[in-house]
Amino acid sequence: MKAQHFYLIHIQYLGFRFHGWAKQPQVKTIHYMVDRTLAFVLGHHDFKTMGTSRTDAKVSALDYAFELFLHEPIQDETEFLIQLNINLPPDIKALDLKKANEDFNIIQSPRTKEYIYLFACGEKPHPFCAPFITTVPEQLDIDLMKEGAKLFEGFHEFKAYCKRPKEDTITQREVTSSRIEPNEQFAANFFPKQSYIYRVKANGFLRHQIRMMVGQLLLLGKGETTLEEIGLSLKGLHTKEIFQVAPGSSLILYKIDFEED
Repeated sequence: MKAQHFYLIHIQYLGFRFHGWAKQPQVKTIHYMVDRTLAFVLGHHDFKTMGTSRTDAKVSALDYAFELFLHEPIQDETEFLIQLNINLPPDIKALDLKKANEDFNIIQSPRTKEYIYLFACGEKPHPFCAPFITTVPEQLDIDLMKEGAKLFEGFHEFKAYCKRPKEDTITQREVTSSRIEPNEQFAANFFPKQSYIYRVKANGFLRHQIRMMVGQLLLLGKGETTLEEIGLSLKGLHTKEIFQVAPGSSLILYKIDFEED
């Protein structure tokens, strides 16, 4: 599609009932719902949308972005955003719309992504926690997990933390921030008394990378792996296969910053 007008739209969504962002046959995805709503609001299908990245099934986002390509400009951007929110399902909300220039590339543009992962331990959670928090029945050594989280910071070999990488996949990546902290941000009367946030930031992540990192941290907290083994895995020298993938429902794309912002 040869478009003349470009818009960057930020949205947030609860991913629990969706199979991720990307369109897939016979399943409900965020991209499908967004495009269906845009077609209704615009009154035509002569447009294209492109997301900044994929998210896994059940993963949520407090700040996701996609680019909208149009032949004709949006006449009233404020009203357009209002109508978009009126017609989107209740678990998807448009946050902001602004014009982008022709040179902007939502996939290749330099950006920083911050994800968070909510978890708790030691008790059976309330069923309403299912879309938000992963809870393990064992008590976890949180202090040891905090040490483990810091090991992921820096430039490392993350091939062990990628689900079925392709031959040309670049698995050496830099994580700029990785830490565990008490959850003082999200609250509900059905949440566990104590919960935690794993917070990680980088320019980009491999498929299932964060969920596999969380999986190793949970194993560390349960005493089923060691700091040394995690250190070896980041050099490609680990002796234990990394297979633990933490549930997607507790992973949230917290913030995405583009250089243009």
